[in-house]
Amino acid sequence: MYKDKELVREYCELLVKIGANVQKGQEVVVQASTEDPEFVTILVEECYKAGAKNVEVIWENDELEILNYKYKDLEELSHLKDYQKAKWEYYLKNLPVRIYIESSAPDALNGIDNNKRSEAGRTLRKEIRQYRDLMDDKYQWLIAAIPSKKWAKEVFPNLNEEDAYSALWEAILKVSRVEKNKSIDNWNAHDETLTKKSELLNSLKLTKLHYKSSNGTDFTLELNPDVKWEGGGEFTMGSHVYYNPNIPSEEIFTSPIAGKCDGIVYATKPLSYEGQLIEDFNITFKNGKAVEVHARKGEELLKSMISMDEGASMLGECALIPYDSPINNTNILFYNTLFDENASCHLALGAGFANLYKDYEKYNLEELKERGINKSIIHVDFMIGSKDLDIVGYDKDGKEYQIFKNGNWAI
Repeated sequence: MYKDKELVREYCELLVKIGANVQKGQEVVVQASTEDPEFVTILVEECYKAGAKNVEVIWENDELEILNYKYKDLEELSHLKDYQKAKWEYYLKNLPVRIYIESSAPDALNGIDNNKRSEAGRTLRKEIRQYRDLMDDKYQWLIAAIPSKKWAKEVFPNLNEEDAYSALWEAILKVSRVEKNKSIDNWNAHDETLTKKSELLNSLKLTKLHYKSSNGTDFTLELNPDVKWEGGGEFTMGSHVYYNPNIPSEEIFTSPIAGKCDGIVYATKPLSYEGQLIEDFNITFKNGKAVEVHARKGEELLKSMISMDEGASMLGECALIPYDSPINNTNILFYNTLFDENASCHLALGAGFANLYKDYEKYNLEELKERGINKSIIHVDFMIGSKDLDIVGYDKDGKEYQIFKNGNWAI
């Protein structure tokens, strides 16, 4: 674990109180790697101190995952066991807070049979999605990260293992706004800034965005005025608990109309997907769907991703982050979507955000799909921001708004 244990505890407190916002009497499920049990112990204690009545830890290990895919057959990998279904039923009934702690290296699962993994994932995701769809927006969840030594070495290849590990810890704490005795105040001020920017975008009632940059990106997507922009935290349905699902976060995001985009976008950062890297890629959209992809590395994996289901080739999110942002200004390529997506404007293939639609609680998922919210078993962010990216917005009357100029906010 990181040398400054007081700062680590403050980070855990931030994740529990501001990220997941654990309430008295709630159950919590923590999903974390076996890489750092000492960190997880502190995190669990902070959950209990916040009032959790029970904390379950689900341990993960990349080496064991590789063995599973090497030795299990496709049928075994593709379906939930009865005890797993029972657990999901329990989660559906009790809606525990979910905290996901990422620490895997970007290519931790290299060597796995991609076809086997994709086929198994397609079936298994559908089974899990049945539960997730019924739980969506009704519970708090959080994605955050801690380093593993393997991940740290990939981010800082010129440092020795211990120095790389410390450097990645320091970078994560910095961009998460962790500072002794100031972390929660720092985050609340940042959250207020994101909220104000979201309100400004919502006031414009945009119906279209056009992206253009010198790397070849030339792309247009359509927006629904009944779908809001959001940044920072959000509220759960029913219990109305405010929480921040990503720490760190710099994005203002919305769900565009599914099936309403055209043009080509060039990725500006690598994508770590399913434990493997996709690099130097572009995607061409026609009539709202990804119809052509090219990648220097991972092209077959990218093709597999967009064919997961009908919605996997359509957009579920567009997010705006200035080039001059805290994460990008570190000049660190994290090889992790949680960080890299918050350093750069990005799009996401797959599921949209139902809770962004006006009065969304009045509709079921199929009705929201009919209103343009994409439905899919995947949601994968990829980064397209650059220092010369221009974004022009249009309202229903055709009035133009310069949203981004040279990679940064223009409004």
